[in-house]
Amino acid sequence: MAKSLIRGKVWKYGDNISTDLIIPGKYKFRITDLNELAKHAMEGADPIFSEKVKAGDIIVAGKNFGCGSSREHAPLVIKQVGVGAVVAKSFARIFLRNAINIGLPIVECEEAFEKTKTGDLLEIDMEGGNVTNLTSGTKFAIRPIPKFLLQILKDGGLVKHFKKHGDFKWEA
Repeated sequence: MAKSLIRGKVWKYGDNISTDLIIPGKYKFRITDLNELAKHAMEGADPIFSEKVKAGDIIVAGKNFGCGSSREHAPLVIKQVGVGAVVAKSFARIFLRNAINIGLPIVECEEAFEKTKTGDLLEIDMEGGNVTNLTSGTKFAIRPIPKFLLQILKDGGLVKHFKKHGDFKWEA
């Protein structure tokens, strides 16, 4: 189950971080074990990311995070390596849906990208609708997340949501 309050160290990246940078195809088609695949998370953008990231850490990125192919392995490896959430100026639409479907918390917040650096400590309040840079003491509003998507994230993803509720009836 995804937490409503997420706190972690920032790993900052720029614009257009594609699914190929998140999980290069040379691994995706050769490695079937998700734990092994996660060792290559973000390798195209940061070759030693999986060695330095800690459980709960947060990726902060620019616009169009997750662009490129629709491979769902991109959010899966990010979640598997222990990332608590991804904050970006914007997300590629298919990555956004894949992330929610697998229970990876993601939020859009341009200001957080502009006023955050690698190593800062962030706190994301999914229900409160804000991101706080605990290092600088600044707070930023996030783009609102519809209640039904927030519920899917809280339940741990689409399949877990369906298993818990037995259907897809929810309040908007």
